[in-house]
Amino acid sequence: MPVQAAGVPVLDVTVPVHNEERDLEPCVRRLHEHLARTFPYGFRITIADNASTDSTPLIAAALAGDLSEVRAFRLEEKGRGRALRTVWSASDAPVLAYMDVDLSTDLNALLPLVAPLISGHSDLAIGSRLARSSRVVRGAKREFISRTYNLILRGSLAARFSDAQCGFKAIRRDVAQRLLPMVEDSGWFFDTEMLVLAERAGLRIHEVPVDWVDDPASTVHIVSTAMDDLKGVWRVGRALAVGALPLDRLSRPFGDDPRDRQLPGVPGGLARQLVGFCVVGALSTLFYLALYALARTAMNPQLANATALLVSAVANTSANRRLTFGVRGRDRAVRHQAQGLAVFAIGLALTSGSLAALDAAHAHAAHSTEVAVLVAANLAATVLRFLLFRAWVFPDRANAPGGATSPAAVTPETASSHPHPKGDAR
Repeated sequence: MPVQAAGVPVLDVTVPVHNEERDLEPCVRRLHEHLARTFPYGFRITIADNASTDSTPLIAAALAGDLSEVRAFRLEEKGRGRALRTVWSASDAPVLAYMDVDLSTDLNALLPLVAPLISGHSDLAIGSRLARSSRVVRGAKREFISRTYNLILRGSLAARFSDAQCGFKAIRRDVAQRLLPMVEDSGWFFDTEMLVLAERAGLRIHEVPVDWVDDPASTVHIVSTAMDDLKGVWRVGRALAVGALPLDRLSRPFGDDPRDRQLPGVPGGLARQLVGFCVVGALSTLFYLALYALARTAMNPQLANATALLVSAVANTSANRRLTFGVRGRDRAVRHQAQGLAVFAIGLALTSGSLAALDAAHAHAAHSTEVAVLVAANLAATVLRFLLFRAWVFPDRANAPGGATSPAAVTPETASSHPHPKGDAR
């Protein structure tokens, strides 16, 4: 981490509360004692009171007056996400964390949680109750709901993190400054939305197995919370599907990425683009062959080839646009598809010409021979397609008018002209 000014803590732990007069003081004192005894850097505990109507604000103020590392923050609206966004956005600590007031998670996991963020290795960190080495004590109902919710996230949003709702997370402040403005939810879905966006943008999420004991007195309303979470899943999934989220803002703003380094004799981004293009091309070829085999049962070879190539070309352009050349959002999407269709026309001419040549040489060639000729023709068309995509459809924006730089075109030289927080951290 960068050297901090005198009095600025390395870690700021937020404890969001709403009407927690019974648990607040023992929680904060226990957390304070643990950090003072085990944490090797300066720390702060921030009590984020969101619209409590009992004596919680008075207890928070008393704790802030009694313990120098504790401060109280009052919000007039409810919402855990709103409380975390407000406190984290105002904090000057380089590592931000939060935990539930019931301290269900064993505090011994706190240092392993934040260590990868302090070192600069990871961007976010989460505690996981669903890791194999976690030790969890809770009822069957909550266990079922938690696992079902995470299965929904994996199936609908392709999430790879194991536990979205464990109240034990941390994030680097420089990452939070870019990520939090993109998170819309202000309630319980805040965690999930933040993690999904971070993961989709390629940020590094560290998971820590935790020991966790359920609090039977928890005030969380399971049914209403679950419904709000499902609405959030639908909203985020739809936004991701239509490319409405500017995830390129998060892709690589946090320091030296080895994928962006210049290789001697290799144009910037070419190695990564070749890998992405080959993967997309292999899948597109299989898709094309399947479509051709299906269409061939009802059409002549030329028409079946044209139909299969047209459908696969649209899918191929979309996949390469996003995955290979790092273009997201709707900007120039129609133009890219039109250019992709022009490239398709060239591929069609190559493959159709190959079929015509085969027919001239052998009027009744076997179906397997047709497929072999098409594979060879498609390989040639694929090489040409990549060159046209790179030079014409998705040219390097660093050299385009206006000088905008795409994620695929970032190099240490171009990155040095755009200051970012993590530049001093590694």
